[in-house]
Amino acid sequence: MSQVKTMHAVRAHHADPTGLSYEQIPRPTPGPDEVLVAVHATAVTAGELSWSEQWPVIPAHDVSGVVAEVGARVTDLQVGDEVFGLVGFDLPGAAAEFVAVPAADLAAKPGSIDHAAAATVPLGGLTAWQALVEHAQLTKGQHVLVHGGAGGVGSYAVQLAARLGARVTATASAADAGFVRALDADAAIDYTTRFEDQVRDVDVVVDTVGGSTLARSWQVLRPGGVLVGIADAPAPSDADRHGVRGTYFVVAPNRAQLGELARLIDRGELRPMVGPAFPLAQTATAVVTQRDQHIRGKVVIQVRPNDGAGGG
Repeated sequence: MSQVKTMHAVRAHHADPTGLSYEQIPRPTPGPDEVLVAVHATAVTAGELSWSEQWPVIPAHDVSGVVAEVGARVTDLQVGDEVFGLVGFDLPGAAAEFVAVPAADLAAKPGSIDHAAAATVPLGGLTAWQALVEHAQLTKGQHVLVHGGAGGVGSYAVQLAARLGARVTATASAADAGFVRALDADAAIDYTTRFEDQVRDVDVVVDTVGGSTLARSWQVLRPGGVLVGIADAPAPSDADRHGVRGTYFVVAPNRAQLGELARLIDRGELRPMVGPAFPLAQTATAVVTQRDQHIRGKVVIQVRPNDGAGGG
């Protein structure tokens, strides 16, 4: 009998970061429609450890790496391809040396950036794209308000809304006002002030914060506008009362949209949001850093040594 191949991975045993442990476990085998990715980098997502209903679980669902093995029915990817993508939330994550991912959920990594930068894109970039294009059906010339404009999703929403021809207002800390303006926000509002007194007749609100921020956002929308909730679901009764539309969604993997994001990055029109980086064995520290510090962009977990733009 052949020896079982193993790998190092981080597994969460409960929702607190103290339950994260660096372990040696069996390496996954890709299914017929999957590829095995040698993970070069992944990224931390806020609140992720609270999502699981069973333990242990491998966290981190952004991935950038190199195809190490292909399933029997996979014809569009091959060993050695550099890829990035979003690992489905129903699957083990990428805080590991290898992860099995449906081939259809991966796209070619942007050639102009390294794996660490690419790993910050999928979840935040796809969430922003799906919020603006699919759910808000944004059109050129509309006014978009992005709550949390310096965050892991908001920073992509600001950039994409601007690329799509919208006028963009973002809420952020006073210290991040210049940062979100550099992402092409037309205006930045200090989130500690009453944004509802400073902006009106908005076509689209993208709310990454939830709670009272969501509740106060209805009044800034023009009739017929749309509030896209990412943190919390807008109440249909509130939408009806204000004559607007409210929607909530959970981001889904999408190869075609990843390709669009990659093209924007390689043309210099979309900037990856790279925060501090930690090795795989220090994933617990990475999660605590993301939770306790004011981080622009996403905290990176560097699984394999970084290699420069375009390197394998």
